[in-house]
Order: sequence, then C-alpha cells, then structure tokens
Amino acid sequence: MNTRKVSIVPPEEFAKLKITNPKEIAVGIPAVISTFQHISEEMGVIDGLKVLQKMNQTSGFDCPGCAWPDPDHHRSKLGEYCENGAKAIAEEATKKRVDTAFFEQHSVEELSQWSDYLIGKAGRITEPFYLAKDSSYYVPITWKEAFDKIGDKLQSLSSPDEATFYTSGRTSNEAAFMYQLFVREYGTNNLPDCSNMCHESSGTGLSKTLGIGKGSVTLEDIYESELVIVIGQNPGTNHPRMLAALEKCKKNGGTIVSINPIKEAGTNVFVDPQNPLKVLTGGTALEDLYLQVRINGDVAILKAAMILMLKAEEDRPGSVFDHAFIEKNCEDYPALLRHLRESDFGTCVRASGVSEEEIRKFADLLISKKKIIFCWAMGITQHENGVHNVQEIVNILLLKGSIGKPGAGTCPVRGHSNVQGDRTMGIWEKPPSSLLDALDKRFQFKSPRAHGHDVVDTIKAMNKGEIKVFVSMGGNFISATPDSEFTGEAMKKCDLTVQVSTKLNRSHLITGEEAIILPCLSRSETDKQNDNVQFVTTENSMGVVQKSQGSFEPASADLKSEPAIIAELAKVTLPDSKTNWDEMISDYDVIRNHIEAVIPGFGAYNERVRAKGGFYLPNGARDGEFNTASQQALFTVNPLPKNEIDPNHFILMTIRSHDQFNTTIYGMHDRYRGIHNERRVVLMHPDDMKAHGLVKEQVIHLTGHYGDETREARHFKIVPYPIAKGCLGAYFPETNVLVPIHHVAKESNTPASKFVEVSVNKA
Repeated sequence: MNTRKVSIVPPEEFAKLKITNPKEIAVGIPAVISTFQHISEEMGVIDGLKVLQKMNQTSGFDCPGCAWPDPDHHRSKLGEYCENGAKAIAEEATKKRVDTAFFEQHSVEELSQWSDYLIGKAGRITEPFYLAKDSSYYVPITWKEAFDKIGDKLQSLSSPDEATFYTSGRTSNEAAFMYQLFVREYGTNNLPDCSNMCHESSGTGLSKTLGIGKGSVTLEDIYESELVIVIGQNPGTNHPRMLAALEKCKKNGGTIVSINPIKEAGTNVFVDPQNPLKVLTGGTALEDLYLQVRINGDVAILKAAMILMLKAEEDRPGSVFDHAFIEKNCEDYPALLRHLRESDFGTCVRASGVSEEEIRKFADLLISKKKIIFCWAMGITQHENGVHNVQEIVNILLLKGSIGKPGAGTCPVRGHSNVQGDRTMGIWEKPPSSLLDALDKRFQFKSPRAHGHDVVDTIKAMNKGEIKVFVSMGGNFISATPDSEFTGEAMKKCDLTVQVSTKLNRSHLITGEEAIILPCLSRSETDKQNDNVQFVTTENSMGVVQKSQGSFEPASADLKSEPAIIAELAKVTLPDSKTNWDEMISDYDVIRNHIEAVIPGFGAYNERVRAKGGFYLPNGARDGEFNTASQQALFTVNPLPKNEIDPNHFILMTIRSHDQFNTTIYGMHDRYRGIHNERRVVLMHPDDMKAHGLVKEQVIHLTGHYGDETREARHFKIVPYPIAKGCLGAYFPETNVLVPIHHVAKESNTPASKFVEVSVNKA
C-alpha cells in the first residue's frame, strides 16, 4: 500500500475573514469586473478577450463549465458566457505551467499541504508524469512508456473487474463513446461517473415516472412558462446564464418561486450587464415568492401544496387538475389521491419549516397556473430520499398536465458541461442490454453483462482491495467524493492510479502505489490529428447536441486529445482488438458514424451537428410519450422523510462559494453571500448562535454523526447568516470529510451531502 504521508483533506488554515452584508442583486457590473480580474491574472486581458469571444458561439467551443443551453437562434456578439464560465476558461487558458521544474521543486507531500485553491492555481500540466512506488516526486515519462505501463498493468489483472474507469462530465461525446467502448471491450462495466454524485437521483426518479432520465423542457419553454419553481438550486452562482432565461420569463408575464434554505441573490434581482438600461435602473426583480424551507423539507412542502390543490379541486371539480391528461397518460392517480387524503396538512407544514400562510400562497399559484416548470439541482437530489424528492415534483406536474406541452415540464439543471452527454454515450455502470447488443453487433465482441461499480461502490471496493487500477478521464475524484479520509485511504490501496487532466488537483497527490498523469488538450485548444483540425460535440441540459471546436494554441506541444489518449490505451491493452482505433483518431467523423450506428437519436449525426446550433435529441416526455413499462406516466406515493436528529445537533448541507465550480476553487470570495478571503466558514442563523452561546467568527469544530459513527472537520469560523433555523451551510470539499460513505440516496446511491447531522463544538 502507498505509504506516502500526504494530506487527504484540505489544510486547517485561516485567511483574513471579512464579512459584509449579503448581496440582493446578481451579476451586473461587479460580475464584469470579477470576470476581467480573473482573465487578466491568468492569461492577460487581450488574450482573454479573444478566447471569450469564441466561447459558446456556433463557430467556437462549448463552455467548460456548466451545461446550461445556448439560445437556438440569436447568440450575443458581446459574449455568450457568464462570470463563472469566464473563470473556468481563464483557469484552462492560464499562462502558468506545471512542468518538470515544478515537480522537481515540489514533492507530493508538500503539495498535499496546499489548499485546493493553491493546487488548482499551479497551472496547466505540460507533459506526462510518473510517480514511482515509494517516491515523493513526479518525473517526466514519455507517452509510449506511460501507455505501456498502463497496458501492462491492465493485462496483468486477474479480472477486468479489478480496474475501474471514472469519467468527468466535461468529457466530449466522442471521447465518452470511445472510453466506454474500450472499457467494455476490455471486459468490465466499472464506469462510475460524476452523475453518480449529483443528478443520479434525478435520472432514477424521472426514468421511473416518465420513462426518460432527462429533463423535458427547452429554453423557449422557460421563456413562455406561467410559473417557474426553482427548488434546491442556486442559479446565480452555479448556472448564471439561467438568470437571463428567468428574466425573459418575467417579461412575458411569468411568475417565479424559489424554495431554498438560503435566500440567494441570484433568484432575487438580476442585472443584465449587456443591457445599459438595466444597469442604470437596477435590473429585474425575478423572485415573486421565496419559501425558506428547512433542509430536506421539500417533500413536506410539495405534499402540503398538493393537499391544498386537492381541496380546491374537490371544491371546484375540473378547475385545478387536468383530468383529460391524467386519464389519457397516467397510472396510479387513485393511489396518490388516497395518500393525500390520509396525509395530515399540519404535519407537512411543520416538517417543511415554512409557514402555513406562505404555503397557501404557493398552492394558489399552482392552482391557478397551467404552464409550470420545476428547475432543481443538488438541493433536491443529494438526500437519502432524493429520488422521492424528484418523484414528488413529477406528481405536481402530472396533476396539472404540465408535461409534454409548451412552457411546462421538468428541468434538472446539470452542473458539468457534458455530464448528460456522457450518459447518453453509454458511460454508466448499469447499461441497458440494448446498448450492449448494439456495441456487440457493431464492433464484433461480447460486452460484459454484469453491472459494474458506481462511485460509492468503487470507493468501497478499493477499500477492500478489490480494485487494483483506477483510471480517471478528467475530474478531481478525491475532492468530489464523500467521506474524504475513507476515500483517500481507499485510493492509496490501488496499485496504479491514472489521471487524464488539464490542471493539477488533489487527485494527483492522493494516489495508488504508482501514479501516472496524462495531460490532455482543453476545450479551447486546437485539436489537430494528421494535420486536420477536428471538432467534438457535447449535449447540454436540454438535450441539444452541438459542435465544439477549439482554435487556440495548445498549452504545450506534448499534449494529446482525450480521444487520442483513449485510442492509445486501447491499443496497448487490447492488442487483438478488431476495432480500428487509428481510423477513429484520424477523423472524428468516424467516431460519430459509430455513435450513429449504436446510440438512438443520432441519425445523420455528422450532417446535423454541422448545422448552426446543432440538433435536439428525441425526448419522449417532451412529446407527451412515456417510455415506462406500461407506456404511462406514473404517480407515486412518497412518505415524509424522517428527519429526526438530536435536539442539540444541526443539519448541515455542503454548498459552493461564488468563486467555485464543483471542486475547482477560482478564488477566496463568496461575493453574493458577503464572505471574503476565507472558505473555512459555517453559516448559522443568529438565533441558533445565541441559543448555543456562540458569537460571530468564533472558531468551532464540526462533528458528524451517523449511527454510531462520528467524523470531524476542525477549525471553522461562524458566519451569522439568515439560513433556515436548525440548519448550517459550509463549503465543499472542506466538509466532504463529514459525509458518510454509507449515507446515500435510496435507489440512486447518491451521497447524501445535503443532509449531514452535526454537532458544533467550541475550539
């Protein structure tokens, strides 16, 4: 086992915390200033502007950040990007380099003592590097030597299931398809991905009820919706371009409700920085109703609203529910009505944490509107009852007939820019037999049928010594996963860990006995194969597949594209493969021809993706067709979660700062929440502070409680904040150490990072 003395969790250090009043306005001029500060620091203003002008344009490259869709027709010439998208590309296009001299100067032990922020700021990796057993320093290695080492190790395993192949959601469709093809031809379905940790509950809940694990709306649907409910999501920080869509909804007469334990600036007031009039007049008020739900009170508030909807329907039959839609398309309607009649309204109100008066306002909106959209993210999915949360959302939409019509439907908002496309391409540990049959027919081999490991099961298998090789196609597995100490120790039990990466992260430091880094091109860089420039494709949150073509000089001449890396890995690992990997790399159109033959919905792929703006994939729920076993949409009965905790404890949810995208830390500020220069903070309601004898900026330790198990995260400062009482918020990855590996969503196995029982102890 790896015995290097590395720091698995971020260091317990403080900067100079400054607390100001939370902002009430999102974006505007401060976002423009922040954008230019980041691009200036990383790449210079002139070069930065050149890159930004190509991002999310039809002739440019897809943003490496979130998966929010681009407009189908008009895209702003001033810039079709947001502040965090600009930060993401600034990080990838940085002038800083992680090269041989860097690794000669810094050991892995030293680097592990750096914060995730400092590690990420080190720069772009310039060439392949190798960390030998018992060594503390990465050294350069040729591409051939690296591929041979990996291929030899994979061939030496007693079973393909002793290897696992993780995927980040930023991998292109072409790379994802090749990756899953290589892995399945190798002989395993161990294909965990970042979906397992975020929207797996969405996919599970939607597939069960509507027959498709994706959302059903388009961008235009949001524009014309009568009621948009943003629940368990903070779009101002995590999906800023969504605010422009909400503004258009408001202009068209729509109503917006936000449901969240923390009131966020992003759903309050939006100032479009490209509109001088809005800048001068203070922007657009988005939020018509804010409901401060207690953490994991979502089923309770939705059920309470449905009880009121049913009462109104019974008082005025046919005026609230869409009976024609229900009779034609739905099953188990009587079971839901029976459950609602048996449920106690007062119990639901108390469990939600929201007042009866506010819930009645919410219910009145649901009663009076017909075109309704629910938008959600991790605040819904990362709970033990995450699948039930999603299904309760679907119940309301089905009652209203708000599926398969313009301006209505489901909108799970994805985080990574191609996380949805990766799943479409077959990155899944539980593949359908139809996909495997199509692969076998096209490529003349027999795919494995046994289900593989998802993220949580992969960590457990590594801890047991059942996984010998870990390969990661992008991402930062160590910082993204739960139970940091457990996960880190599990990773160290591997023989070999391989990371395909653009930048340095903590996963390069917490490794197996041996480790290899394979540096790849970024989205914005020119991908040239056999002197021909290639493009890749991605799928956004709303099922649009589009081109992404980089045009800027690579950070190093020694970088390879992700498809090229996968092809070389396949060739050294599978010397007898009948698959022509070289042909795919010589022309990515060949990869897309294979995708067209294997994946439904990709007919005339190469032709359609070259059309301006790309094309929509088929979506049954969007078209009013439900591909469940019965070909009907299903109502479900979802019990109230049992949220009982020790009366002296709190419920903690992990959150992002505004200077952060997933595990990438862009800076040390959370501008909208008024927190500056520090990440080791805990948001706590002032009344809770007073009740527990705590004061502003007091240093505390957090102890997580799960059954008989405890975990500790030390040295955090208290920030008084108007969060729901009894609830705490703290940033990840700093508090991932508190999330138990066994505390997961039922059915989806997603870590329950939004509901962690903790006690607060004075330092």
